[in-house]
Amino acid sequence: MERTGIITFMGNRLTLSGPELRIGDQAPDFKLTANDMSPRTLDDYTGKAILLSAVPSLDTVICDTQTKRFNKEADSLGTSLKMLTVSCDLPFAQTRWCGNEKVNNLETLSDYKDNNFGLAYGILIKELSLLARSIFILNQQHIITYIQIVPEVASEVDYTTALEAAWATL
Repeated sequence: MERTGIITFMGNRLTLSGPELRIGDQAPDFKLTANDMSPRTLDDYTGKAILLSAVPSLDTVICDTQTKRFNKEADSLGTSLKMLTVSCDLPFAQTRWCGNEKVNNLETLSDYKDNNFGLAYGILIKELSLLARSIFILNQQHIITYIQIVPEVASEVDYTTALEAAWATL
């Protein structure tokens, strides 16, 4: 499934691959790679609410800002909500970036192997093979309670609204 007209990059229209998820849907499972190269699936977070922050690449200014902001907020949300940042960066690059930026309150996961997450969540940018900047919040039963897909990849997410939605899941 491909969808156009949802996002742009520098004003150029892009194509998203995968289904259009909606609030109230059961979150699709995923297969991601942790920084230690171990696999992660949705089952690894059973019983936890999740804020999934998808970024094209941690090595870009806006993705850097987004991930640092959620890292800063992670402590205030407590242990019943898990913050995950997903990109197509290699796990080694994610580890380096987290170390350099002292990001340790959230978990970075990679979708580099087969774009499983991007395709399952409908946010794989066909033309770039990167993830669209987006936020998905899942409650403890992993039902989607909030979705934000940023219309312009080079723009920031609405942090306030996303964090309010995260608080509402607790």
